[in-house]
Amino acid sequence: MSAPREIRILLVEDDLVDRIASKRALAADSERQYVFIEADTGEQGLQLAAQQRPDCILLDYHLPDQTGLEFLEALAQENGEVSVPVMVLTGGSSAALAVELMRRGARDYLTKDADRNYLGQISAAIERMLGAQRLLEAKRAAEARFRTLVEQIQAITYIWSTAQNRLEYVSPQIAMLGFTAEEWLSGPSFHEMHVHPEDRDRVIEAVTASRANREPLSIEYRMTAKDGKIFWFRDEAQVIHDGSARPPIQGILLDVTHSKLAEQTLQRSQAELRSLAAHQERIKENERKRIAQEIHDELGSLLTGIKAYVSVSVERTLQAGGTADPLLVDATRLADDAIGAVRRVITDLRPSVLDQLGVWEAMKWYANQIQTRSDLMCDCSIDSALSARSIDAELSTMLFRVVQEALTNTVRHANASHVSIRAQARNGEIVIEVKDNGKGIARKDPVSGQSWGIFGMHERARHFGGSLTISGRPGDGTTVELRIPIEDTDGH
Repeated sequence: MSAPREIRILLVEDDLVDRIASKRALAADSERQYVFIEADTGEQGLQLAAQQRPDCILLDYHLPDQTGLEFLEALAQENGEVSVPVMVLTGGSSAALAVELMRRGARDYLTKDADRNYLGQISAAIERMLGAQRLLEAKRAAEARFRTLVEQIQAITYIWSTAQNRLEYVSPQIAMLGFTAEEWLSGPSFHEMHVHPEDRDRVIEAVTASRANREPLSIEYRMTAKDGKIFWFRDEAQVIHDGSARPPIQGILLDVTHSKLAEQTLQRSQAELRSLAAHQERIKENERKRIAQEIHDELGSLLTGIKAYVSVSVERTLQAGGTADPLLVDATRLADDAIGAVRRVITDLRPSVLDQLGVWEAMKWYANQIQTRSDLMCDCSIDSALSARSIDAELSTMLFRVVQEALTNTVRHANASHVSIRAQARNGEIVIEVKDNGKGIARKDPVSGQSWGIFGMHERARHFGGSLTISGRPGDGTTVELRIPIEDTDGH
């Protein structure tokens, strides 16, 4: 049986009891062997991180000399990246703080609960972080290998004699295909014979047109080497204007095999990254739903109980002929305000109407909420054929979040007085259009790439095989259009 894998952990925690508890919890994991480096201040932790280069860092948010955010800022490299995985242990459960920690470079965070249940989650969380780190390092190593291959690429040069209708010269690099220059020059069709059969007709057509019209040639195709190996080449050729009636043609064959394979790898990586992003989005939505439910069940119940007790106390005083204490009356009002605030937080996290009535009713409800909270008139119309269609939960969430983000941007930035939401089935697609009458988009407005909200909308659409476009003109409003193939909606 192999020895447990050794993992070096920097534990930055000023509370000795919490530090010991964390070490004991990890020591109980028989599959891994943990080596601990300990610090009780942020400054000491930063020094040890630089000196010891741990595999990961467990960071208490509240340290004597700095907060977890300050620690992450100091730990970050010049490019702003935190290279070592960091998990923050917090005493509270603020969603805003969690978001800011992740934005600053933390990979994960756990809330320290009074019963220390979080200790049972530390080992699995560390394994997730290290797994993600290994994937990141493997990706970087693959990228480095690809750069080296590109820098070492070789090229085959050749000259075609138009007068003799044959290849006149080929460089010694033809050896990469297993042939000598003499073999390659042995006949006028030798090159053509070794073009991949599936590409041959296309190549002959392009080469013939280029030579006849004396135009530059640029084409990519496959060639078969002497040993049967397939290479990809980019063939770039042009006429050498030497003053003759039938000028020769000079070309270069660039081996793009590695770049082709890298392109395929990149496409697979992009698909994997999008799949990972979608998985993270599902986790976020499930977590939002869970937190909303806990707030409703725990905090909502407590506030309702407090209001009930205070209200009964006031009522009893009034029934006894006395005057209600103004502080108790204010407390009742404050309890009402708190209950309203809790309801708004729950709605922002995960509106229950989305799960109970579906995405189309949720859109109508949210449009009404926007209209109620602001001066923006919202008109929401759902095509009857579309409203009758069954939409799975994951797609429903995506559609709602895109519309929610679009309306949020309209409220914050558009200076609009009216916005319309239209959803319909058109040409085999779900088409959702959010159009406002606001200030529109200036030519230099970075509507794609600069805004994380807009970037997230694009990524959500791509994951479902769809597209998102944002258009508009200055002073003429903005239109956000989402298109999702209908055939993918039921079984994605």
